[in-house]
Amino acid sequence: MSKSLEELEPDPMKELWVFGYGSLVWRPSFPFLERRPASIRGWTRRFWQGSTDHRGVPGSPGRVVTLVREADAVCWGAAYRVAAAEVPEVMAQLDWREKGGYERAEERFHLRDPEEVTQGVLYVATATNSNYLGPASLSEIAEQVRRSHGPSGPNPEYVMRLAMALREMGAEDSHVFALEELLGAG
Repeated sequence: MSKSLEELEPDPMKELWVFGYGSLVWRPSFPFLERRPASIRGWTRRFWQGSTDHRGVPGSPGRVVTLVREADAVCWGAAYRVAAAEVPEVMAQLDWREKGGYERAEERFHLRDPEEVTQGVLYVATATNSNYLGPASLSEIAEQVRRSHGPSGPNPEYVMRLAMALREMGAEDSHVFALEELLGAG
């Protein structure tokens, strides 16, 4: 999967697919031609990335999702087809939006209805970025999420909206749903 950022410069003469698995699932905030449920294989979604620019602040980060390699895992999200003329602007906007530790990467997506495979762009926060928080128990993650708030709103809202969007597309994600349940009990 991983190509360097320089190798991932989109061709301005071609449409581009963008895969979202976090807030992009329910709030893309960029123009697109088409939105479809999609999945990537070999990755799982985890609340292991700190957010100091959207769902937390410096010194008190929230927790948002990133992708972690896991054999046989399937991560559902939304794929957006972006018109060729819009690609440069959309990529600049996404690079800014995902600046808090995410890197642009290229991956194969499996689009539903009908099932087809396409190549596109996604953003992944790895353990090498300064906002990476890493693994923690679900109860520790829930407590951090519960008390976090940033410029994009309360961190629990991020979890609840992601869970709702995944259910609407018929997707399963035990990590997201377990965290949602813990937050609902608080």
